[in-house]
Amino acid sequence: MSDKNTERDESVNANKADAGVSEPAAPAPFRSGASGSTQEGSERIGTLFVLCAFSVAAAAAIGFIFAYWTGGSHVMLGGTLAASLGGFGAGLVIWAHRLMNDEQVIEARETLASSPREREAVSKDFAAKHQVQRRKLLMGMSAGVLGTLAAAILSLLRSLGKPPGPALMATVWTRGQRLVSLEGNPVSVETLQPGSTISVFPENQVGSENAQTVLVRVNEELLRLPKSRENWAPSGYLAYSRVCTHAGCTVGVYEAETCLLQCPCHQSTFDVLAAAQPTGGPAARPLPQLPLYADEDGNLRAGGDFSEPPGPGFWGMP
Repeated sequence: MSDKNTERDESVNANKADAGVSEPAAPAPFRSGASGSTQEGSERIGTLFVLCAFSVAAAAAIGFIFAYWTGGSHVMLGGTLAASLGGFGAGLVIWAHRLMNDEQVIEARETLASSPREREAVSKDFAAKHQVQRRKLLMGMSAGVLGTLAAAILSLLRSLGKPPGPALMATVWTRGQRLVSLEGNPVSVETLQPGSTISVFPENQVGSENAQTVLVRVNEELLRLPKSRENWAPSGYLAYSRVCTHAGCTVGVYEAETCLLQCPCHQSTFDVLAAAQPTGGPAARPLPQLPLYADEDGNLRAGGDFSEPPGPGFWGMP
């Protein structure tokens, strides 16, 4: 059947040719696109926007490197990194929409495929008419942004190097410092009754975040401290860091009946009688203990710094 149809079509075409009748030409394609001058102006504006976006990305990446190496805040690190990635992404989007070919060509579907010569001609025409202006400048800016981003990422390898400095290992507590309340009043051996608690700070350092300490008084006969800390609790006074070792929340709840300190964030509990060992919740480390002694006037003073760095674990800290 197909052979017969083919023969019939060939016969019809031959008859048309003999009669001098030609087939109607294919409809001309409809092209939707900007004129030459308008497109050139759009490319100039697009190039300017791309350069501005890439400049912002490069400057933000440099800012990230500076903030990282100088100990900038997390807000500064996150803001500069977001600005750098956002600027680079915005530049790529503008490049694609304003500088790349977006001409729309609508043409009626033909029954026959284009010849190899026609396809080759179209490819050459496309390559000749749609070159992105200022390509070297844009490619240079792209390389610059990628270089600064790579430098910012490589800078993070510094965090895998040396262990933290002494700033994370010590607080403002030193031997001989007097304990004072939040109001700045000195704390003595007569301040609390067994079963009560108060927040204390080093004298002249009230409000220090990593030095905040909870002071608890218990009956001395209930204590189960290690032998190395037997003299750390004069008159039953115990002092522990208020910074939870799980996530850094403030340990502020004391259950007098069970002698447990509790963190309200994730319900970690610590036994104050046994050197604040964790008894429940996600915390895996005990609260650092502050050694105490009473001076000749009965005022409580620090016998040194905390037993270990306060707060959540880091690096070699579990």
